Amino acid sequence: MKYALVIWHGEEHSESPQEIHAWPEHEAWFADLEARGVYRGGHRLRPTATTKVRVREGETLISDGPYAETKDLIGGFLVVECEHLDEAIEIAAGHPFAAFGTVEVRPVWE
Repeated sequence: MKYALVIWHGEEHSESPQEIHAWPEHEAWFADLEARGVYRGGHRLRPTATTKVRVREGETLISDGPYAETKDLIGGFLVVECEHLDEAIEIAAGHPFAAFGTVEVRPVWE
C-alpha cells in the first residue's frame, strides 16, 4: 500500500531542499528509504506563500495565505510504498523533522 508522509513544522524551518539533504541525519534516513526500495516520490514545499482557490456558486474566489489558521505549515510530502501501516509509521518516526514537527501518515487511494 502507498502512504503519503506529510511533513508539518514551524516557520523557523524554511531550509531549502539542498540544505536539508545536506543534514547527516536526513541523508541517512533517505538512504534507508532507497535501500528498502519504498520511496515513490515527493517534494519540499516553499514557505507559506500560498494561493487558495475556491469556487462558490460559480464564482472563483482567490486569496493569499495558508489554508489553515495554524502556526505550523506543510513543509513537504513524500510517498512510500510499504507492506503495512507499521512500516510507514516506522519510516515517519525516523524522519528528522519528527523530532520537532509532525509527520502525518495517510493511506493513498489507488
